[in-house]
Amino acid sequence: MPLKVSVVVPVYNPGPYIEDCIQSLVSQSLPKDEYEVWFVDDGSTDETPARLDELALEQPNVHVIHQEPSGWSGKPRNVGIDAAQGEYIMFVDNDDYLGAEALERMYDYGVANGADVVVGKMAGKGRPVPRDLFRKNRPRAGVQNAPLIDSLTPHKMLRREFLAKTGLRFREGRRRLEDHVFVTEAYLRAENVSVLSDYVCYYHVKRDDASNAGFRPIEPVGYFGNLREALDIVDQHTEPGPLQDGLFRRWLRNEIVERLRAQRLLNMDPEYRREMFREMRSVAVDRFGPGVAAGLSPIQQVVAGLLVADRLEDVETLAGWEATVKPIAELRTVAWRDGALRVAFTVEYAAGDERLTFVQAGSDVALALPIPQGSREAVPLLEAGISAQSEKSKVDLVIRERSTAAEFFQPMEFERVRVPAADPAEVRLRIDATATVDPRTAAGGGPVGSGIWDFYVRYSLSGWAKEIRLGSVREPAADSGRRLGIVDGVTVLPYWTDPHQNLSIDVNGATNRLKHDLSVVRAADVTVEPGRLRLSLPVYSAGDSAGSSVRLTDAATGAVHNFGAAISPAEGGSVLESTFGGQSIAAGRYKLAVGLGQRSTALRLGLVVDGRGAISVQSVEEIARQVAAKPPPRKRPFVRRALRKIKKALGA
Repeated sequence: MPLKVSVVVPVYNPGPYIEDCIQSLVSQSLPKDEYEVWFVDDGSTDETPARLDELALEQPNVHVIHQEPSGWSGKPRNVGIDAAQGEYIMFVDNDDYLGAEALERMYDYGVANGADVVVGKMAGKGRPVPRDLFRKNRPRAGVQNAPLIDSLTPHKMLRREFLAKTGLRFREGRRRLEDHVFVTEAYLRAENVSVLSDYVCYYHVKRDDASNAGFRPIEPVGYFGNLREALDIVDQHTEPGPLQDGLFRRWLRNEIVERLRAQRLLNMDPEYRREMFREMRSVAVDRFGPGVAAGLSPIQQVVAGLLVADRLEDVETLAGWEATVKPIAELRTVAWRDGALRVAFTVEYAAGDERLTFVQAGSDVALALPIPQGSREAVPLLEAGISAQSEKSKVDLVIRERSTAAEFFQPMEFERVRVPAADPAEVRLRIDATATVDPRTAAGGGPVGSGIWDFYVRYSLSGWAKEIRLGSVREPAADSGRRLGIVDGVTVLPYWTDPHQNLSIDVNGATNRLKHDLSVVRAADVTVEPGRLRLSLPVYSAGDSAGSSVRLTDAATGAVHNFGAAISPAEGGSVLESTFGGQSIAAGRYKLAVGLGQRSTALRLGLVVDGRGAISVQSVEEIARQVAAKPPPRKRPFVRRALRKIKKALGA
């Protein structure tokens, strides 16, 4: 059978960080005879070469090429391209890893859509990854209709025939941004690019020692010289005009302007900062026409204008002020409705300890920036006034799985609100929002997986796009509405994290917090009838109730008895009901636990069954006291005689 996918992994001294990569590649859902892996060892001096050779002996679809060190990833990737036999080639870095179904899903998606390039959803573990690109699946994407240019890392799947036809290869030698050059040309020459967003395919990992190639300090002259090569590719394959300006804008925004803002600038050594500023200005003046900066947000345009005007001190002043700007989110309510968690909140910006205010300018509002008059005259935009662009503000609620960093946008409803400030000429800008988190569809249209999911608010306004956890500032209604939800047999427990008190959800009992929530259940919540137990729980339930159960543990012997149960909605919560499988329960004292979803949780209650089969409810503390106080059963005479004979025989 022809190979569907070849995976190419450039390798250089990854140490133990390659193990997650290896495990993800040998455990793919695609059958092993349908894909191959090429590790190209670029002169590693650690134990990795021996580890890879051993792996190749164990795994028939794994191959290793050893070569002299080339200094960067370009040549190893090209060697892998030449060796590959698959219909598609997937590029993976040695300290990253794939989702278990990544190759199968990306291949099928690429074939179904006739794609030359397939871009799989990424999750960043300590590293930034594109977000807006992966809001939805994009079967037929291009630089004209999708923010592809935001994703320029090489971690894509490309059709091998496309690479052969175009002769596309990575630039070799010790250089930066070789992936920008390669991926940009691939986008511009591909017949079709498909973006798969409903499954996390690629996990982009920052190593604990921060020694990934992308985290090494950049040398300004070389770096911005390499950046010009990416701009040359755009020049070669597009005509001057809005499309070209929009593509150039990606490098002006990400590689230049954003490095000159807030803490990213302030963290630079002063001399290094001046050198970076000089090289950035050279690129901006030489390569970017007025249409490039015009599409930036107003505050980004200000930074770009100060750069071109050669006003580093004013850029530093603005960065110092921007470093104090942060979003403040207040959680209003958390409530279950129609099988989904409804989360209502507000968000606005603050500067330092004060809520940020804007100057009213007719129907618009303006942002007051701490820029001296000299720069206002040099940058026309400053003289004209900085629009807050409040009509373009937006908010997102994102849930992120804590162990993998997989994240998904949730459906939103929001309203932009102007709040009067102390000064009648000023207003605050706030968004009132409600998000709907449906456990059945919250993960890109599919169900959320087991684990801990954290809630993040992303607020975009005036050129800021900042993220904050939700929950530490909240109204009492949020506390009263927080309760366990069971939706189609999946348990979803909203809770406040320690110690910051932010909102997270525990799916399928990833923590032991449910025990605390169910500790409020008392004897009055239990109704026992012959052959039937009804238990009122502070739980929301919806959909299929399969998987619920009741567990009785004999307090004296430890014997466990499990019985099926059904949970159904009731006023103020839910009712769990069990008929004990039609069985009668032997006399004794039993600790009581309930199974909700995939975990069983002990209650502070127990059942006492007397000799006539009558059942009463007691606290587990009382049952424990009764068991401890009960005298041991007297031994019968023949048992005593047998024990004396045994002792005598043993000489005791």
